[in-house]
Amino acid sequence: MGMKAVFLIGLAVLSVGAAYAWSRSARLRLRLLDRLETDLHDVKELDSVAQRKAIALTRGDYRRDLHAVMIYLLLATASLIVGLTDSLSIVAVYALLAVPALFTLIYNRNAVREARLSEERFEMEKRAEEALNQETLAPRAWAGRLAPDELPNFSGFEVGRIYQAGTGLMAGDFFDLFKVSESRLVAVVGDVAGHGIESSITAFQAKYLLRVFLAQFRDPAQALEELNAQMAGGDRIEEFISLVVVVFDTEAGTLRFASAGHPAAFLWHEREVRPLKATGPLLMLNPNARYLSREIPLETGDMILMYTDGLAEVRNGEDLFGEDRIAQHITRDPGMAPDVLAKTLLESARDFSREAIEDDVAILAIRRE
Repeated sequence: MGMKAVFLIGLAVLSVGAAYAWSRSARLRLRLLDRLETDLHDVKELDSVAQRKAIALTRGDYRRDLHAVMIYLLLATASLIVGLTDSLSIVAVYALLAVPALFTLIYNRNAVREARLSEERFEMEKRAEEALNQETLAPRAWAGRLAPDELPNFSGFEVGRIYQAGTGLMAGDFFDLFKVSESRLVAVVGDVAGHGIESSITAFQAKYLLRVFLAQFRDPAQALEELNAQMAGGDRIEEFISLVVVVFDTEAGTLRFASAGHPAAFLWHEREVRPLKATGPLLMLNPNARYLSREIPLETGDMILMYTDGLAEVRNGEDLFGEDRIAQHITRDPGMAPDVLAKTLLESARDFSREAIEDDVAILAIRRE
C-alpha cells in the first residue's frame, strides 16, 4: 500500500470522525425541535410568534448539521474507494460532491430569512436584557431617594445610618436629615404600610411634602397635621404611614419631637435611655387627626436612635426582637459611634432571627457633639 493510499484512508477516518461529531449536534437539535413543536400548543397566543421563530431557526440549524454530516460521509466514501481500489474517476468524485451541493440549494432557500430571524433574536435578547437591567435599577433608584446611601455632614452632629431592603423589590421605608435653619436640624424616619410601587410613591410624597411643611412650621406636630390633611382620604384607604420627626435646636439647646404612631425612638440623655413614644395616630387614617410635640433639653453627648418597625418585629419563632432589646443595645455601650451602633444593631437582629429578615429595616442614629 503506497503513501497515497495511506493518506486517503487517514482522510477517510478523519472525515468519519467529523461526520460523527456533526451527527451528535444534529441529534441534539432534533430533540430541541421536537420539544419546541410540542410546546407550541401550550404557549400563549402572544408568545407563539417567538416560538415559531425559534422553531424556524432550530430547523435551519438542524439542516445545516445534516448537510455537514453528508459532506464528510461522502468525502470519507470517496477517499476509501480511491485509496483502496484507485478506480474512482475524478468525474465520479465530483458527482458525489454534487449531492450536498444539491441539498444546499433545496434546503437553504430560507437562509436569508433565517439570518434575519437570528438578527431579530439578538435584538430581542438585547432589549430583554436592557429591560431586566431597568427593572433592577428602578427599585435601587427609588431606594436611593427614600433612604440615601450618603448623607451630608452636619457640624456639631455625628450621624450613623443603615438601610436593608426586605424581600420586596420596592420599599416603603424612608429617612431624611436636613437643615431648616443654621441652628435647626431635622431628622425623619417613616414607614408606609405594604410593599410595591404604590407604597414607594406614597413614601416619596410624604418625605418631600414633610420637608415643605417643616420649613413653614417650627412645631413638628403642626407639620404632621398639615401632611396628614394633605394625604388622608382619597382612594388610598388601605395605606397608612407611621413617622417620627425630631428637630434639634442647637441655639435653644433643645430637642423637639412628634410621632405619628411610630415605634418608640430612644434617647440617651442623662445616663439613661428614654423612649420617645407616639404623640398621635398613624397618618392617612383621619384627615382631622391631632398631634402633639414634646420638648427635651439637648446636651452634648446625647444620642437618639430612630428605626422602622422592621427592626423591632424581627422574629425568632414566636419571639420578637422587640424594643427592649433595642434599648438594651444602647445601654450596653452608650459611647458607641452612631454608625457602629446602627450596624451592630442590625447584626444583632440578624443573629436573633437566624434567617433572612423579610421586612425592610431603616435605622438612623444621631449624637450631639
